[in-house]
Amino acid sequence: MTKQRRAKAKVKSPLLDKISSIALKVLLWFLMVTVFWVLVYRFVDPPITLLMVQRNIERNADDKPYKMDKKWVDFGDISDNMKRAAVSAEDQLFLKHLGFDVKAIEKAFKTNKKGKRIKGGSTISQQTAKNVFLWPGRSWIRKGFEAYFTLLIEILWSKERILEVYLNVIEMGDGIYGAEAAAQAYYGKSCHKLSRSQAALIAACFPNPRRWTPKKATPYIRHRQYLIMRNMRRLGPLDF
Repeated sequence: MTKQRRAKAKVKSPLLDKISSIALKVLLWFLMVTVFWVLVYRFVDPPITLLMVQRNIERNADDKPYKMDKKWVDFGDISDNMKRAAVSAEDQLFLKHLGFDVKAIEKAFKTNKKGKRIKGGSTISQQTAKNVFLWPGRSWIRKGFEAYFTLLIEILWSKERILEVYLNVIEMGDGIYGAEAAAQAYYGKSCHKLSRSQAALIAACFPNPRRWTPKKATPYIRHRQYLIMRNMRRLGPLDF
């Protein structure tokens, strides 16, 4: 019996070795490709995201014309008001954390567990990671990849670069992506010239930019704008 078990183990071991070897190679390739990808985007501006592609597929299904209003602007050309409004609205600890706000995640988890309105606890770094590198949707697998890419950009990018990419790629309206396109669409000016109240109103619509718009701000959005402006005063200048 002992000899038979040993014989079976010998038969199985080459297969296990082969599977382990393939898995290790796949893992190494994944690490090399993703690290290289993130490093490239440290210097090269992301041309498009999967969310932009999905939105236009949805528009096509609804017999709507293709729309992708976006124009990249460098970090220094984005209004300081817009930067501060985004941080005040989405992630006030942005300059202090390493990609994750544990308290915000715990609070969101408890709220969602009670069956209330689904609330996210994502930081600006997490939102940037999922917008640039991942597909739209909700799943634990996607969350795992999001955490991985969040760590990568926190390690390989500066906070300045993370915020620059974030303010250039996120959805800010129906077919509108980035601060420059939003500023032009809603105020007919460059994002470099946005006032504090204008930037706060754009940021107030971040949670659902296709439902809310600065052009037709609801009382709820006006209240969010007020809170963001109050947070901007408390936040003060961003020290990069």
